[in-house]
Amino acid sequence: MYRDYGVIRKSDRSDNWNRAGEDMSAYQLVEPGDLVLNKMKTWQGSLGVSALRGIVSPAYFVYKPQTDDDPRFLHYTLRSMHHVGYYASISKGIRPNQWDLQPEMLDSMRVFLPDIDTQREIASSLEKVDSMITTLEALAEALRQRTTDTAAVFGLTDDHAGHRQDAHSPLDGIPEHWERTKFGYDFFESTERNGDDPPGPLLSISEYRGVEINTRTDGQQASSDVSNYRVVRPDQLAANMMWLNHGGLGVSSLTGYISPDYKAFSISPRFYPRYVHHLLRSPRYVDYFGTIGTGVRPNAQRVTKTALDMMPVPMPPMEEQRRIGGHLDEVSASVDRMLEKVSTLRQLLIERRGALITNVLIEQGVAA
Repeated sequence: MYRDYGVIRKSDRSDNWNRAGEDMSAYQLVEPGDLVLNKMKTWQGSLGVSALRGIVSPAYFVYKPQTDDDPRFLHYTLRSMHHVGYYASISKGIRPNQWDLQPEMLDSMRVFLPDIDTQREIASSLEKVDSMITTLEALAEALRQRTTDTAAVFGLTDDHAGHRQDAHSPLDGIPEHWERTKFGYDFFESTERNGDDPPGPLLSISEYRGVEINTRTDGQQASSDVSNYRVVRPDQLAANMMWLNHGGLGVSSLTGYISPDYKAFSISPRFYPRYVHHLLRSPRYVDYFGTIGTGVRPNAQRVTKTALDMMPVPMPPMEEQRRIGGHLDEVSASVDRMLEKVSTLRQLLIERRGALITNVLIEQGVAA
């Protein structure tokens, strides 16, 4: 059975909503079961049937189904590759990542909807797949959190809780025989720039992996002129000063260059670089960066060089640093292998989810 979008009417305005005196009259009311589409990114799959009640900005379309179809099935089928491809074909724009959806074309789009029992059966199967994907994502996040052992990097004893909620200072609970220092005494900002001859590839700083080769294609690449970009060399600390409270730093094993907005630091010979890598990426330091950062948004908390220089840092004997760093490198490698397996399984489930809807459409001659 085919139905046009004509059986789905546009949402009412949200005239009765008000937030802190702001004029919300242009915002649109969303009820459970409504279809919500991002006008600029529908062609990327940025749409779905809402399970919540609320409001959205005028940058979205909101449609209200006029039928008794299963909203879960609508959610999955309208997000299928077949329909997303159609959204791309009716969207227009001068920039490839910002295309406007053409509503008059959307209104005439035909949607295949099987009988309600079939809709429910397919939707239930897809929900099970989604549940497994969510479980894998939670497992992946738990594995990432275990990459750095807070107790290990701070030398905490078994009877010392010593995690983020217990630490009033990064030095809280460290062994008495460990020395104390400050960041500015042992970490020295590098001023080396690319110039006319970059020594390696563009690097990025991942909150999960630290310094790595930049493989992103969504506008995060370097500009055509990279002469002013900062050089990073092996065993140097690279830091995104706006992202430290999210783990945006790490000791590099690569030679390359990073954004001129980032910083690179040479490390004193009193520190083993791999120990530094795990220490400063530990939950305790990530939380500490949040307390010394300045800014109104949690995802844009800049840590100044002055504040960083004053930061207390534990300094175990070199032998202990090497032991801790080596142990955590092994743990990280093991976690990375598990994450790779989880990622592979997650991707298979995503492909399976897409295939379930696509197969239905192919069987009905809707998609090729």
